[in-house]
Amino acid sequence: MADSTTLNHIARILANVSPSMPADAALRRYFYEHKYLAPQLRRAVSKGVFTYFRWKNWVNPKAALQTKADHALDLDARFKQNPNSTKAEALAVRAVPEWLAKEMELTPEYLRQIQREPALWLRARPGKAHKLADSLGNCKFTDHAPDAINYVGEKDLFRTAQFHEGQFEIQDLSSQLVGIAAAPSAGQTWWDACAGDGGKTLHLADQMQNKGLIWVTDRSEKRLQTFKKRSTRAKLYNHRSALWDGTAGLPTKAKFDGILVDAPCSGVGTWQRNPHARWTTTMDDVRELAAVQLELLHRVAGSLKPGGRLIYAVCTLTRSETTDVANAFSAAHPELVPALLQVLGSQLSAQFLWPQDFNANGMFIASWTKTG
Repeated sequence: MADSTTLNHIARILANVSPSMPADAALRRYFYEHKYLAPQLRRAVSKGVFTYFRWKNWVNPKAALQTKADHALDLDARFKQNPNSTKAEALAVRAVPEWLAKEMELTPEYLRQIQREPALWLRARPGKAHKLADSLGNCKFTDHAPDAINYVGEKDLFRTAQFHEGQFEIQDLSSQLVGIAAAPSAGQTWWDACAGDGGKTLHLADQMQNKGLIWVTDRSEKRLQTFKKRSTRAKLYNHRSALWDGTAGLPTKAKFDGILVDAPCSGVGTWQRNPHARWTTTMDDVRELAAVQLELLHRVAGSLKPGGRLIYAVCTLTRSETTDVANAFSAAHPELVPALLQVLGSQLSAQFLWPQDFNANGMFIASWTKTG
């Protein structure tokens, strides 16, 4: 049971959550307005808000918000003690929206995984993972990515000297596997077409040893500015940025050794980390985004050099945005042949990364090479 103070803060935040005010945004605004809250209380409140949206369909919709939050926390505590106490059949109809069953297989393992708290993954600078783990403490490793660390402590990592010195980025394991699949080499020219805040761009730059050139584009100037701050902290400068909204006017006439299209998507693969999105995302969103994704791939295809590689990545698991997009693109571009992914020992040209297999976000990755 949470104490009344914690429940009161959770309830006040939940009252502000809406389709236009996602839970994470409501949390940021609330904490900005209540800067006096102690770090331990902030953590408890954050966990409580996200826990509520995982168990939302189990609580009485007519109850007061504090009562709802308390019930959700109690359900979560029971689930942690015994995950099998919650039947898979109940999870299939209560933990996710009804339309999802038509887009992916809802296995008991997947459904139980997305009811758990997400892991916090860091990406250390190349070859520095063990040194970083020793200095931070409370770290675990994985065999899937050489620089990945699962941090299980309670420090505010953004306040640590290691963060300000650029020793690590907070980056989910599945996102790191996208960079490993891209496998850029020093001196090459790459394009991160939908870079966002640039987490994957920085991984590419590290793999390229800060050599060569990465074109970094996004439709948001604010995100590009955030990327520039991150790259300065990491002391990575082998990039050139430009606004690009995905339309016909390409940002450059250059040809590339590799292009990464980390496309806008429904984010179904992040529903463990962002459970509120389960109840705001619709099948219409999936259809609209699938059309955007395919159009982006068409736009960038002509910018590959002969022998160049195209990587398509989306943090979703719906068929419409993954295999359907990849198959439609392959059919339209015979000059691009599916290429084996250089990740996880894969012998496939397209692969799902399932949350239950990696304790990380769900992801889909596909790869093609341009014939010469």
